Amino acid sequence: MTLANQLTLLRIALIPLLVIVFYLPYSWAHPVAAAIFTFAAITDWLDGYIARKYDQSTAFGAFLDPVADKLMVVVALVLLVEMHASPWFAVPAVVIVGREIVISALREWMAELGKRASVAVSMMGKVKTTVQMIAIIVLLAFYPQVGSWQTTLGYILLYAAALLTLWSMIIYIRAAWPELMAGEGE
Repeated sequence: MTLANQLTLLRIALIPLLVIVFYLPYSWAHPVAAAIFTFAAITDWLDGYIARKYDQSTAFGAFLDPVADKLMVVVALVLLVEMHASPWFAVPAVVIVGREIVISALREWMAELGKRASVAVSMMGKVKTTVQMIAIIVLLAFYPQVGSWQTTLGYILLYAAALLTLWSMIIYIRAAWPELMAGEGE
């Protein structure tokens, strides 16, 4: 088991801890939940760096890393949707989760065609992920208060992440479009 894969498994193991800490009835629960999510986000970057730098890329890691990322983000968004309980929060959360489902399916389908490289992670996807992670960290760290700068910043970042999410999805779909439409005109 490579160090990169161990970090990915650690990220998955942090999910139940995130949920438990999030629901603790203490004033420190939200900042600690944000710290757990931050640590998980750092391990996301670190496992990829280690896998590339030390040639630790494995098929298992290529499968597990995006699964771990999506699980952590979706769980955090579900927790936050409950806490914020408004359509203004639910809409960007649904956009982000929906995009992850669409792109995962697209990548799987393109891999079956032997064309996974055409929908590989792009720089736009990395920017989207960074903004999304920062938004979630800010939103986890502070209990929502109408008009507070932390809540406002979190919402702005979440909407920015949702817009980047849509933009990156369009980029991936455009790259796969020839394959998606193959045989449609016949």
